[in-house]
Amino acid sequence: MILDIGFETMPREDLEAIILRRLKTTIDRVYTNVPFYRKKFEENNLTPNDIQSLEDLKRIPFTKKEDLRDNYPFGMFAVPMDNVVRIHASSGTTGKPTVVGYTARDVNTWAELMARSLAAGGATREDIIHNAYGYGLFTGGLGIHYGAEKLGASVIPVSGGNTKRQIVIMKDFGPTILTATPSYALHLAEVAEDMGVSFEDLKFKFGIFGAEPWSENMRNEIEGKLGLTAVDIYGLSEVIGPGVAIECHEAKRGLHIFEDHFIPEIIDPVSEEVLPYGETGELVFTTITKEAFPIIRYRTRDITSLNPEPCICGRTHIRMNRVSGRTDDMLIIRGVNVFPSQIESVLMEMDAAEPHYQLVVDREDNLDTMTVLLEVGESIFSDEVKHLQNREREIAKNIKDYLGVSARVKLVEPKTIARSEGKAVRVIDNRKI
Repeated sequence: MILDIGFETMPREDLEAIILRRLKTTIDRVYTNVPFYRKKFEENNLTPNDIQSLEDLKRIPFTKKEDLRDNYPFGMFAVPMDNVVRIHASSGTTGKPTVVGYTARDVNTWAELMARSLAAGGATREDIIHNAYGYGLFTGGLGIHYGAEKLGASVIPVSGGNTKRQIVIMKDFGPTILTATPSYALHLAEVAEDMGVSFEDLKFKFGIFGAEPWSENMRNEIEGKLGLTAVDIYGLSEVIGPGVAIECHEAKRGLHIFEDHFIPEIIDPVSEEVLPYGETGELVFTTITKEAFPIIRYRTRDITSLNPEPCICGRTHIRMNRVSGRTDDMLIIRGVNVFPSQIESVLMEMDAAEPHYQLVVDREDNLDTMTVLLEVGESIFSDEVKHLQNREREIAKNIKDYLGVSARVKLVEPKTIARSEGKAVRVIDNRKI
C-alpha cells in the first residue's frame, strides 16, 4: 500500500524541484543557527547563496560522526533547547554517544515517515504490530511505535528481551506484523520451538527487520522459519531514526528512500568522489526537512549502491540496495576486504547450517587469521568427526573460492554462540585488544 500517493509517486521533475527548495531552506537554517556549519562554509568560501542547484550540494564538505562527538552534546542543534521535545542518542560504545534532537514538528514528520514505511512493508490500520525493537535512547522502538499509531494500527510495545513472554503474547494477542532486528527474529523462532510453539500457528503476515546488515540467504531463513514475508528497513539516528528507507513488500528489490526528506549520495570512501548510480560505495545523507538536528552530507559508513529504475509498486523515489556492511566493520585479512554479510551469504548456502555464526580474527606470527564459528543442527553435529572435518574443509574452500580469503571453519553445537536481544555481535577482532 502506498500511504502518500502525492509524494511517493511524484514525477521526478516535480520531486526534484521540491527537494531543491527544501535544501535551500535547510542550508539557510544551518548557516544561521549552527556554528559548526557556518565555520565550514566560511573555510570553503561558501555562502547559502552559492547553493542554487542539487549539483551544488557537492561543494559542501562532509559531516562525520567525529564532528558530532566534537560538538557533544547539543552543539549541532539548530533550535533553542526549549524547542526540543525529544532527545535520542547512540550507545557510545566506541566513544562519546551521538546526540540528536527533535522538535514537535520533527516528531510528527518521523511518525509520518514510519507510517509510510510500515505501509510499504505490508501493514494496514487493521493490523496488530508486535514491536520488539528496543525502547529508550535507541530510536528503533519509539520510531516504529509512533509510526504504527500514525498509521492507525494497534501496537504492542513489547521491546526486546523477555523472549518467552513475547512468545506467549504472540499466541494470546494474535499480532500480524513483527518488527525486530533480523537476528532477534531468528532467536524468537528458536525459543518458540523450544516452547513447542510453531510460527505456522501464529498470525504473522509480514516482518519488518533492520538495524543490522543481513543477507538474502538470512531473509530466506527467516521467511522459512517464521512463515512470513520479510522486508528490510533502513535508518540511523543521526538522520532521523528508522524510516529513511524501506523495501516494498511487492518487489523486495531495494529500499525506497524518501527523497522528499533525505538526499542520498554514494561516494568512494577513500577518495570521497561522488559515484554514479549503480556503483557501490559509502552512503551519504543530507536531511532537508528536519528542524532541531539538520545534517548536511553525513557519511553513514554504510556500504551500498543506488538504483534509479522504476519499481513495480509505483514509487518513484530512488532505491538503495541492501547494506552489505560498514566501512568500520570491514575486515582486512591479509590484504583482502571482507564484510561479515559476505561470509554469511556463503555459510547460509550450507545444508543444516543455523543462522548463527561468529568471526574471530587473531594475529599469529604477525599474520592475520580468521576463524569462522558456525552452528549446525544436531543431525550434522552427531556425525563422525571425519565427516565434520570434511564439512569444515568444504565451507572453508567455498569462502576461499567466493571471497578470496582463507579462513578456518569450526562447526559448533546448537546454541553455542551467544544470542542477542538487539544487534548481533558478529565479529570478535582480537587484533584490537
